[in-house]
Amino acid sequence: MRTPEFLARGHDERDPSPWLALYLDQSTPLPDEVKAAWLADSSSGSRQYLLPFLRPIARATIVLIQVVKVFVPRNWSHSRLLHRILAWGLQHFVSPEANWLILRHFHLGSQVLAFIGRNSPAPVATSPLEPPDIEALKDDMFLKHDLNLFNFVIRLNQALRDRGLALGRAEAPDFSMIREPALRLEDMPHGRLNFLDLQSAIELFTPLYQLMLTDNDFWRAANSLQLDETIGIYAATILAAPEHLILVNNKHPLVPLSTLRAGHRLVIHGLSTEMLHSLLQRMKAARAGEGGESGFVPAGEGASADTPPLA
Repeated sequence: MRTPEFLARGHDERDPSPWLALYLDQSTPLPDEVKAAWLADSSSGSRQYLLPFLRPIARATIVLIQVVKVFVPRNWSHSRLLHRILAWGLQHFVSPEANWLILRHFHLGSQVLAFIGRNSPAPVATSPLEPPDIEALKDDMFLKHDLNLFNFVIRLNQALRDRGLALGRAEAPDFSMIREPALRLEDMPHGRLNFLDLQSAIELFTPLYQLMLTDNDFWRAANSLQLDETIGIYAATILAAPEHLILVNNKHPLVPLSTLRAGHRLVIHGLSTEMLHSLLQRMKAARAGEGGESGFVPAGEGASADTPPLA
């Protein structure tokens, strides 16, 4: 893994680096290597100079495509072609850090859903998505990710309703599914053109996503982001730790938002998933250090010392 510029430069009190401050700050629970990759991507020249121009163009394109799709058959869709284009773009133009974070997201999201499904009083199975490389994304992976999330919420709550139960604190949660994905930053494409940062890539890909999917698929994908609070509430309920919800903030799930800000909100979605997964990892490690197996640290019984909250 290449050393980010803000770490290589060190600390100058006359010119302190905001990126170094964010990296050293421990109020947001992220593994050091993830935070370093995230901040290296965020501090890149692409993010600083290209994104301000790409974002308004991308949002204007979303509006134009919406007008065009008024005259297109409702079921017009080319998901397989879309995913081939996305994989090609990631392979050839997106930075190693951004590609690593994107692939990690599928693994972490699957693990978080498995944690909730396993620890529900009415356990439900999940459909994990764990792409080993960019090539695997061609199998409609982005679309499946959105479908998985809504299907999970429906299955979980239908199972609870059918048995007259409600989600509550688990006395000994099972953390066995929480682990670091077998993905390495050094294995990501490192070509001369792999410079595009995560946010710029997402802003560019969002209009393409809208163009090549049905309105229903695109709307569902954009509004799946509002389930961040829902998933956070589920995890916090199981852990009896509501304070960990403070940085899970992607708007109220019952108030759909315009799709124009979907690109920015997708970045928040990815970061929220990383932090929730990191929190679960810390709880698992703390439990293992106490001689337990599940990783659960009851609220008020060591959680504050070993497992800092999200803020």
